[in-house]
Amino acid sequence: MELKWLKDFIALAEQGSFSKAADARFVTQPAFSRRIRSLENWLGVSLVDRNQHPTTLTPTGEAFAEQARLLVSQIYGVQQQMQALSDGRSELKILAQHALAVAFLPAWMNTLESLTDGALISIEAGNLHDNVETFLSGNSDFLLCYSSGDLFSELQREDVETLQVGVDKLVPVSGCDHSGQPLHHLDQQTPLKLLRHPPQSFFGRLLEQQCYNRLLGHVQFNIACENALSEALKALVLNGYGVAWLPQSLIRRELDQQLLVQLPEPLSSVDLQITLYRLRQSHNPGAQQFWDYLKELYNPGEPVMPKSN
Repeated sequence: MELKWLKDFIALAEQGSFSKAADARFVTQPAFSRRIRSLENWLGVSLVDRNQHPTTLTPTGEAFAEQARLLVSQIYGVQQQMQALSDGRSELKILAQHALAVAFLPAWMNTLESLTDGALISIEAGNLHDNVETFLSGNSDFLLCYSSGDLFSELQREDVETLQVGVDKLVPVSGCDHSGQPLHHLDQQTPLKLLRHPPQSFFGRLLEQQCYNRLLGHVQFNIACENALSEALKALVLNGYGVAWLPQSLIRRELDQQLLVQLPEPLSSVDLQITLYRLRQSHNPGAQQFWDYLKELYNPGEPVMPKSN
């Protein structure tokens, strides 16, 4: 038995179709179907009537749906109890994009510590897709990530709360020569060497939408390298390998020291919001208290909704 099988079945019961449930769980439909089969094999019963369209649960499946919800809730309750017993204090789990874990969180830690009443702050850095899946499955208290425009449909749900905790921007930069001039610029005869985030990544989609398409017909460029890690692209730019759009917070020191230089129009920057997300139905009382403190800090005067009994 795997916890993710229970969560998959709960999603199927709520969504009413394999395709919608697979999308909600961020897996392909074939993989999702195999996991439902694995759950049925483990239980030794059929949970889904596959002869019906749309998808219909068997009477056993209907009965098990509520049991699955209770099991998931109990598992997380036991996890929190064991963690409390192990160190005698509460814990706040924060999932963060790699770039934010490096560039934003260190300075933000002072704010966190002053609002957590001594709780252990556990930070897990990862790529955004995996972080979103982990967060929506209930395996963390908070998700800290960049957001912009309408690229976050996955998180636009009634059970997800958001709070803007900072701002940033993606800026196009090049390494510098000894005189402080960019190694790569628009005036050179050869196409610009572009180091980019993969098109399927959040930054990749955002830049494709707001920057790359606008350059067509105005600037010639060749894609020299792709990497999902902004820190890796930063290292390549510092070594003179090409031009990349990077979070300003990640390269502020290098810009100040003239190791990197921001390139001018038509290579425009992209505004970003730094957003903290949480699920409304939190299993962690300390996380709820921390969220209320943050709302008072970033949205002063906004009333805090009373907790239901």
